[in-house]
Amino acid sequence: MKKAPENKKGRETALRLAVSAGMALIACLLCAFGLFYTPDNRATDALYQRRGSPSGEIAVIGITPDVLERLGYPMQWSRSVMARVIRHLNSDPENRPAVIGIDMLFSAESRTDPEGDRELAEACAEYGNVAVAGWANYGTKVVRDADSWALVRGVTGWEEPYDLLRESAVVAHANAATDADRILRHGQLWVRKPDGEKADSLARAIYQMYCAYHGKEPNPPPPATASGLFYIRFTAPHSFYEDSWTFLKCLDEEISSKRLRGKIILIGGYARNLDDEVYTSLSPGQTMYGVEAQANIIDGFLRGDSWREAGGFPQILVLFVFSFGAALILWNRKTFPALLVWLAGCGVWIGGCLLLREKGIVVHVLWGPAAVTLIFAAAILANYTRAYLARQKITRTFGRYVDPAVLRELTENDTAENLGGKLCRIAVLFVDIRGFTALSESLPAETVVEILNRYLSLTTECVMRNHGTLDKFVGDCTMAFWGAPVTSEDPAGQACRAALDMMREGRKLGEETEKRYGRKIDFGAGIHYGPAVVGNIGAPMRMDYTAIGDTVNTAARLEANAPGGTILISEAVREQLGSRAITKAPEAEIRLKGKNEHIGICILEDLENT
Repeated sequence: MKKAPENKKGRETALRLAVSAGMALIACLLCAFGLFYTPDNRATDALYQRRGSPSGEIAVIGITPDVLERLGYPMQWSRSVMARVIRHLNSDPENRPAVIGIDMLFSAESRTDPEGDRELAEACAEYGNVAVAGWANYGTKVVRDADSWALVRGVTGWEEPYDLLRESAVVAHANAATDADRILRHGQLWVRKPDGEKADSLARAIYQMYCAYHGKEPNPPPPATASGLFYIRFTAPHSFYEDSWTFLKCLDEEISSKRLRGKIILIGGYARNLDDEVYTSLSPGQTMYGVEAQANIIDGFLRGDSWREAGGFPQILVLFVFSFGAALILWNRKTFPALLVWLAGCGVWIGGCLLLREKGIVVHVLWGPAAVTLIFAAAILANYTRAYLARQKITRTFGRYVDPAVLRELTENDTAENLGGKLCRIAVLFVDIRGFTALSESLPAETVVEILNRYLSLTTECVMRNHGTLDKFVGDCTMAFWGAPVTSEDPAGQACRAALDMMREGRKLGEETEKRYGRKIDFGAGIHYGPAVVGNIGAPMRMDYTAIGDTVNTAARLEANAPGGTILISEAVREQLGSRAITKAPEAEIRLKGKNEHIGICILEDLENT
């Protein structure tokens, strides 16, 4: 008689083990195939990257905008200019720099200035302390052996300096190994050129020249993958450059070489239009010039950084065991105990990451918390499913016997939806079609709907592209706002960019309707910034997330007064935009209907730096 309960318990245990293993396997697969790629990288960057102080042995001499203004852009200067800088930096034999690294590619010989080519090569040969960049071009190539062939990604070309310079300076690759999210986290210790020869990285070559100058044994290179990738611990952005060390001052011989004695000098682009910027794991939202990235890598060599990333398979194995244990513990737990388990699991994983960080081992910070979160969510969902099935059972059992009100009390615990909102400062945009009524009266209904749908799609895309909240469509009018439900640092700017996008793209739509139907349509828009009540507004059976208040009304009035192709903005918006706004005054004074007080109004023509 006892076998039935024992068999049932055994089946429950087997089910628990199988489901836990399945959940752990799913979590591992999701992590391994990159579902959490971006947030995991951000979390790992935040944990392992720490701003610090540079060693002081590296100085960046930037090719800044004033250099381009003086010498010209594109950079088609005579190479004698760089030769003069090299000679000035080496002018005092007792105070010369240990090495001068030039993060620029001098690939082809000049057809118009061979003398400049010769001067640069002679300057490098004379002092013997110059390293220049080569560049590996990556692509897909065919690899063949005796029996088969395959397409693989690798180096398909190698660009190096012209012959005279290659013979007189050290040449090394300056490639940046950005990840799939275009963040620089890895340096490339070497690349293999198409002929099979390895080319050291420019940073490593410069560091070794520095050690040779000072008679030091170089620190071992950091642990690298089979393809030469290693983890970079950045120091800080813009910390190796001083305004007093500029390319022009070197060219004009205004820098005292005593300050550069025995240092590493890096010369490279320091202007945005040179297109030599990268996002780094230290500051994913802030670009770093390529020459600065080289300085950070060299600084890591000077410190002897030996950070290494744990292998993928060991991390997956640890994650499986961790997830399996979490799933077993969370099985059939109520919400509050499950929440405590979830917090403990996240804490254990992150604590392990902190311990490994002390040993210089980089792991995926978010894998564990993501896995335990998925399992926690599945456990909560299972609990709610069981509760739902229980309610269904109550309904089936008591539905024919009790009053419906009593049945609802048995099966429901939720209260009515909150109708409240909150007061926010938002930017509100209204835009509609000018001439649409006349157009709709002269065209078939199907054509009118087609045009209207295209217009509404256009305005929606512009709102979404600029991170706005699409409130509603009222006929041919679109309403949107910025600043809620998510706060924004620049709601007025985003609203204005959306309106400008609408105007630019609306002109194309207007030209098309004129060509096809003989009638041109334009957009008129109005934008105001100020306080408004935002929230779920309506009745319990029908609610909308919307904004109400005088700010909304004012924006609508501005739009109503805007001629076709015009964006009217209030003075409040103009103040938010500051010097970015390119505006003009309306030809005639505009009075808004229903507004006792006069408000400043101007026409937005464009925004700078957008």
